[in-house]
Amino acid sequence: MANCVLSNQNRFYVKVEPAFGQAPAIAAADRIAAVKLGIRQRDELRDRKDKTGSRTFVGVAPGGRKRTQFDLQTYLLAGTTPGTAPAAGQLFQSVLGGGPLVFAGGTAGGGSSTTQIVFSGPHGLVEGQAFGFNGELRFVAAVSSPTSVTLSAPFSAAPASGATLTGAVSYKPAADLPTVSIFDYWDPTGAVSRILIGAACGICRVKINSDFHEFEFSGEAQDVLDTVSFTAGQGGLGAFPAEPALSGGPGMVVPGNLGQAWLGATASKFLTITKATVELDNDLDMRNREFGSSVPQCHAPGMRKVTADIRLFEEDDAATKGLYQAARAQTPIQVMFQLGQSAGQLFGAYLKSVVPKVPEFDDSDRVLEWSFTGCRAQGSQDDEIYVAFG
Repeated sequence: MANCVLSNQNRFYVKVEPAFGQAPAIAAADRIAAVKLGIRQRDELRDRKDKTGSRTFVGVAPGGRKRTQFDLQTYLLAGTTPGTAPAAGQLFQSVLGGGPLVFAGGTAGGGSSTTQIVFSGPHGLVEGQAFGFNGELRFVAAVSSPTSVTLSAPFSAAPASGATLTGAVSYKPAADLPTVSIFDYWDPTGAVSRILIGAACGICRVKINSDFHEFEFSGEAQDVLDTVSFTAGQGGLGAFPAEPALSGGPGMVVPGNLGQAWLGATASKFLTITKATVELDNDLDMRNREFGSSVPQCHAPGMRKVTADIRLFEEDDAATKGLYQAARAQTPIQVMFQLGQSAGQLFGAYLKSVVPKVPEFDDSDRVLEWSFTGCRAQGSQDDEIYVAFG
């Protein structure tokens, strides 16, 4: 197929910007494995009101306002180093706001239980930060002392003295949201490559129990640059940057059925989840009405909205009935998902206080399913949700 560009002949890179709309320098480590990047840029066309002598539209001068929207789908990858931020972490930083909180790893001391972990020395952890043990990822619900913490959900076994506690990189909400640049390089070299600058992530979705563990990000950006129309100075660049030298392909993707779910006022492990989605919506607005500019100059997030949709099979046990009772009484519960089952492929999402909705009963299949839809997380200040890679 001469002169055609195949749709899989491209690579994606993402990095937090030093300032809105200023493209950063990227390296091979900033590459992500994206399923699809959709970019839509539209000019704002206004109706002319003057009489032109006919019914024919004779046009307007170029330079009107532009609106640039994007959506990006990516997978959870295996093969990362626990305690080292993966490239996809930059996307979670952009949608949550908080920079990476790194726990490099540690050693268990004596006297740990499955929920109370004692370290051999000062741990330096804060509430909402995560770490791992024996292929499991857990979040800190409370810091008990400089050398001990309480977990949001129990480990399967208590770490023995001297056991290795693996590292993790955690992200939490913040008032301000950094923007990212998303680089889209294509083969052959003459094909049009692009850079999305000033990309503000308005919505993030984490999908549980799909074919693979998937993350979706969508929002608006300042502009999109390309190799055909680029002029010096755009995005703070003197020239359109060359793609970094490749250093191997992306890692293996993690099957969507691998992981753990913990729900309830006192977290209980559920093996009956059929489908779940965690969504964060920043109620984003682009500052795009300034005189003298055709592209946005800033972005403004509104009230954060974090929700969970959960489908599960009903079972006649105390934990499942406890979810129904909590929904009827509007009593908050914990929601924690671990995606993956081995260190280096783990992702976690922890919502410490979620008010469940009364479930809908779906009896269309052989087994009764409950659907908890639009269950909203709450908190005190920038603490509705925490995520981590481990």
